[in-house]
Amino acid sequence: MSSLRDSNLKAFPNTTFDVLIVGGGINGAVSAAALSAKGVKVALIDKDDFASATSSNSSNLAWGGIKYLESFEFSLVNKLCRSRNHLMRHYPSTVKEIRFLTSIQKGFRFHPFVIFLGTMLYWLIGRCFTRLPIYLSPRNLKQRDSQIDTRHVSGGFEYSDAYLHDNDARFVFNFIRSSMSYGCIAANYVSCVNSRKDQGEWITHAKDEVTGQTFNIRSRVLINAAGPWVDALNKINQQTTQYQHVFSKGIHLIVPRITKENKVLTFFASDGRLFFVIPMGPKTCIGTTDTEVSEPTTRVTDSDRDFVLSNVNKMLKLATPLTTADIISERCGVRPLAREIGEGTSDWVQLSRKHAIDVDQHAKHISIFGGKLTDCLNVGEEIVRAVRSFGIPIPYFSRKWYGEPDKSIRDEFFHRAKLMDLDALTPASSSEPLSQRFWRRYGRNAMWMLENIREDPAKGVLLIKNSEYLRVEIEHAANREMVTKLQDFLRRRSKIALVVKHEDLLRSPGLKEACEILFKDEAHEKFKEYCAEVAEQK
Repeated sequence: MSSLRDSNLKAFPNTTFDVLIVGGGINGAVSAAALSAKGVKVALIDKDDFASATSSNSSNLAWGGIKYLESFEFSLVNKLCRSRNHLMRHYPSTVKEIRFLTSIQKGFRFHPFVIFLGTMLYWLIGRCFTRLPIYLSPRNLKQRDSQIDTRHVSGGFEYSDAYLHDNDARFVFNFIRSSMSYGCIAANYVSCVNSRKDQGEWITHAKDEVTGQTFNIRSRVLINAAGPWVDALNKINQQTTQYQHVFSKGIHLIVPRITKENKVLTFFASDGRLFFVIPMGPKTCIGTTDTEVSEPTTRVTDSDRDFVLSNVNKMLKLATPLTTADIISERCGVRPLAREIGEGTSDWVQLSRKHAIDVDQHAKHISIFGGKLTDCLNVGEEIVRAVRSFGIPIPYFSRKWYGEPDKSIRDEFFHRAKLMDLDALTPASSSEPLSQRFWRRYGRNAMWMLENIREDPAKGVLLIKNSEYLRVEIEHAANREMVTKLQDFLRRRSKIALVVKHEDLLRSPGLKEACEILFKDEAHEKFKEYCAEVAEQK
């Protein structure tokens, strides 16, 4: 078991915190990172692993909301474009520009050129931060990607947005890691049973979901960042709010790489919504669906798979149509959409993916509704201002809390990496040099990894075939990333379980060795636990 988690569990009942955050998805993670960096005493708990729900099942896109132009939400598009640009500036190794190649089928409700004009407006609203959109004839589309079936296409265009080069859960966890570096006490698999006010403080009755032990956490402010479970937690804690959630299920299928181009292929699916074919290193991510559901927990159904596969087979000219046998892994989550109480739900598909922060000044309670990865830095800043409005001191209010390490640290890392020829260790299955991947995933901690490999070359060995992860990375995860279950590492700290089939993983001798590095004496039990969890999901 993670010694970091154990020590944090011991600290919870012995400290009165300024703020307790319930929920370790993107909203809770940026709230913790922003507050702790500015000198606030913060605790964070999540009933599962960090980023285990919505925040690990996105399309991995950081986009400015081009779809909202159709509903004339120009203010929202402007805000999201600014947020996207801000992320790209401050996370240049992680949030990168990518071209979207969009095909419009004959008979669509708008002529392709009309939609192209929308992309020009989008580019202007985005302050011309990305490359200029280009209008394309069917022939031009075919030249740019021969996989596109243009027989029923009337035209298209190419424009830019951004995507997360690694998976979304890794991006979220790096905010958690940052918050802990500034003193935040965080732990996964700790649930909030209930919270109550006592003499001006919140007392949260918490439960360690691993051992079953319970304890209390005292805080001056309580933040509900439980994502899709915000409403349920507010009901338990008897909090009334201006907003509530409705849920939209989205799924993606990961399949072998089906196009050589490093572009997002975009279509309008049979139900009229945007449909993406997204590069994911040596694999391809396809989706998504948009199905109204009533509960936060959901699964991929046969009809979901049929929808995605039939659409991709219809839009692309593949040598062999994709079938369920080609599916390597699946992503399934719900988008919690913020809606004012009393607002109708008849047009729920058009509800914006914007966030809403509900502040109860009297109770010193905050609920975060909705939200997107694109807008996460704004959420962090807004939470800091809301906490300060309660009279909680913010010792370093103006301190910057986000972004990659500065250029001097980056240059020093790449200089050292070049001197030791780190890129020679790049696994054959990798889509980028090892030095770039190390820097993007670990930032200044990548320096420590270089020294470890230099001192012991065996730490530069790939343990799990096609995984891209070296022994030193697994050791780092064991020591600093609070890996409590094997699934935490395979699915969220890394994307191994997304790009390697479960059957192939189980056959890999390196998986059990990785399990021993992560869990030592508990390795056998953790391996059995992982196998049981995967079997249950199927």
